[in-house]
Amino acid sequence: MKNPYAGLKNIPKNIWMLAAATLINRSGTMVLPFIALYANQVLKVSKADAGLVLAVYGVGAFISAPFSGKLSDNIGTMRQMKISLFATGSFLFLYSFITDFILFLSLTFIWAILSEAFRPASMAFISDEVTSDRRKTAFALQRLAINLGMSIGPVIGGILSTINFHLLFYINALSSLAAGTFLTFSHFEKHETTEQEKQTVEKNIAHKKVNVLKDRRLLYFLLALIPVEIVFFQHIGALPLFIVTELGFSNAVFGFLSAVNTVLIIFIEVPLNDSMRNWDDKKALSLGALLCGVGFGLMAFTNTIPPIVVLIVIWTFGEMIFFPSSGEYVAKIAPEKQRGEYMGYFQMSFSFAFMVGPWLGTTVLDLYGTFNLWIGCLVFGLISTLMMLQIKK
Repeated sequence: MKNPYAGLKNIPKNIWMLAAATLINRSGTMVLPFIALYANQVLKVSKADAGLVLAVYGVGAFISAPFSGKLSDNIGTMRQMKISLFATGSFLFLYSFITDFILFLSLTFIWAILSEAFRPASMAFISDEVTSDRRKTAFALQRLAINLGMSIGPVIGGILSTINFHLLFYINALSSLAAGTFLTFSHFEKHETTEQEKQTVEKNIAHKKVNVLKDRRLLYFLLALIPVEIVFFQHIGALPLFIVTELGFSNAVFGFLSAVNTVLIIFIEVPLNDSMRNWDDKKALSLGALLCGVGFGLMAFTNTIPPIVVLIVIWTFGEMIFFPSSGEYVAKIAPEKQRGEYMGYFQMSFSFAFMVGPWLGTTVLDLYGTFNLWIGCLVFGLISTLMMLQIKK
């Protein structure tokens, strides 16, 4: 029987070490999932103001993405990742001394800028280290590290929050510092340029530096991303409210349903993307967007657990196909010396959807009901699907 993880043998050591650092960092990520709760319970602000904390984080992440991406091209991806981890770790210790809500929001904005600077640098690093035919697998491995860590951090955070909320900031800070230390003392092998990469570099040298905002391929792709990304973020926006508030199931049931998504990602995403590594970009991206749209959209016609599980499986497959493929596409169209900048703008679209998606979904749910919400998700998914069929290489 063929080993479904056999493709990982071809992933360079450097990518494995980045994944290990990401796992260390994400295993201690517990502040963001609980920060609104902290603001409400410890700082005693209203629920609306507590929700504002996440919005401020989203704004910081949105602003950080393009600038940090471009910065990584200038100072180096590895250096930027280290700076982000050490700065984030040091900064989180300050939270336990803050009692003023305005200062708390300001701190959150700066924290978002520092923390989110890691993402475009890490994606550019992967793009540089791995040949095109292995990028989907490499991006899937990185997502595996993220999801494994995020299955640990919030659980520990929930326990610690019952003891002392400030412990969340300390542990999160230590995990960031530990990840930065790991990157600092790990021996990264010098990347050997293949003949294919040499030809790509020569082509890039022959062209002047690209103005990202004039690259129609990238701008079109970012526009095509946004509808399906907004749909995807309903898993933290409208979906929990739909299952618990509208259908009347318990929080424990929603936790079980969320675990379906996590388990699939942990066990299937890497071999799935390895098997799809030679798929055409249009085919992979349009299929991923379609599955996301259908998986969320058909929630309009269900109110029991078994079909909800099936639909979660459908949109999870869409997620597992779409996001590694989208990162690989951006890496492919980006000039070799501007991959960080391109990844920054790619991350900016994700941050925009993070800001808008949950708010838009819950607003539609509240004002227009569940049927209109999920049909809207289906339409958004189809829009991205059709747009992805028109992307250019």
